Amino acid sequence: MSNVTRFGAVGDGVADDTESIQHAVNEGDGMLHFPPGTYRITRSIEVRLAKRGPLGVDGTGGTARVVMAGKGPAFRLIGTHGGTGDPDSRQGNVSTHQRLPIIRNIEVEGAHAEADGFELIETMQSVFEGVLVTSCRHGIHLTKRSRNVLISHCHVYFNTGVGVYLDGVNLHQINIANCHLSYNRLGGIRLERSEVRNLQITGNDIEYNNHKSHKTEPQPTAEIYIDTTAEGASVNEVTIASNTIQATDSPGGANIRIMGKRDASRPPGLFAISGNVIGSQEINVHLSGCYGIALSGNTIYSCKQSNLLIEDSRLINVSGNTFRRHTTAYGTGVRITSSEDITFTGCGIHDETDTGQPGLSSLLELSRCHRINITGSQFLNGAIGVAVADCAHVTLIGNTLHDTRPTPIAKHAVQFTGTSTGHLVACNTIGKTSGDPIAGDAQANGNVIASQ
Repeated sequence: MSNVTRFGAVGDGVADDTESIQHAVNEGDGMLHFPPGTYRITRSIEVRLAKRGPLGVDGTGGTARVVMAGKGPAFRLIGTHGGTGDPDSRQGNVSTHQRLPIIRNIEVEGAHAEADGFELIETMQSVFEGVLVTSCRHGIHLTKRSRNVLISHCHVYFNTGVGVYLDGVNLHQINIANCHLSYNRLGGIRLERSEVRNLQITGNDIEYNNHKSHKTEPQPTAEIYIDTTAEGASVNEVTIASNTIQATDSPGGANIRIMGKRDASRPPGLFAISGNVIGSQEINVHLSGCYGIALSGNTIYSCKQSNLLIEDSRLINVSGNTFRRHTTAYGTGVRITSSEDITFTGCGIHDETDTGQPGLSSLLELSRCHRINITGSQFLNGAIGVAVADCAHVTLIGNTLHDTRPTPIAKHAVQFTGTSTGHLVACNTIGKTSGDPIAGDAQANGNVIASQ
């Protein structure tokens, strides 16, 4: 192995080990080994894979720390892969010299305001395992182009930028699994200006990624932030599953935010968001300009504005989710605006307090929507269960809309206002309300309504 101390690195946290480590990269055998110690560097260690050949970086079971005291990434990996994941697209020496750079069991700590952890450019089959990046700007930063990236069992913690940042990158096949991505000021995972396919985010703890722990001015962000509003950007084929995605609320904040343009040729879609625990933000899940997303089996709790906000979207299936409010400091509710072809099935929205929700009067609010199906769901303890304004063809079948508080405050189970046409309310069970149980213009059949 290329033991960096044999190339002159000291590892005492004081000496500048930049030249020695770069020498080990350039002249060593490719297995860059860091014995226990703290290695201070002042500029990026660049690895040009086409020239260097296969590379591995090992920090001896996590006992080695690299302190980046300069601007830029501690390690910059540069390849030449301009193809896809198809084996036939690999040109030059990509398959022999550039495949599978592995970064393992090492810490990178920032000691400069613009220090980053790692940057990847045109790499193929990169692997990060057991890596800690802290006090940097961005943790793992992917730009330009990459293929087949695996990030697992890593801690990207307390950085001033983004934990894992896909920034203007063309990237197919990236798995982020079993990681702790927390206390990063601008988001845990963030995609901007990028064209991405096959993104899997599974089994992670993604929490508190906002300004509060950094004691700076707030900036709108999210634990998972996917923005495809830039020209040419698109993100499709995404799984967000079995994660804990929580936060402290922050102005303009969300736990998951997916932003697109309704008229884009490839709006964000082909997403499955399933089996996550998501909570404590202004908006827990925010979908804007999306087409074709399944949101199922999640526990989504405690919002300042909405547990789920869907706007300017179509073909969104919301099923089997639990929406709840667990403290008077937060609320619960779903809002869908300017959208069509939405199903809301088998969900429960519960206000568990006795006080009501100032500013969040309805549990499900629909505005300027078309063809919305609401079936088999429970709406408990809202001042209004479902509020519909300026919509067409809203169907509510087989739902339960009750106020179970010791002193009920429900005004209406279902309320239709504005220009609302073509609605059907059938076979629901409706509890006591102070006003009309079904207020407004709708065809009502076979509902069981408690006496007033």
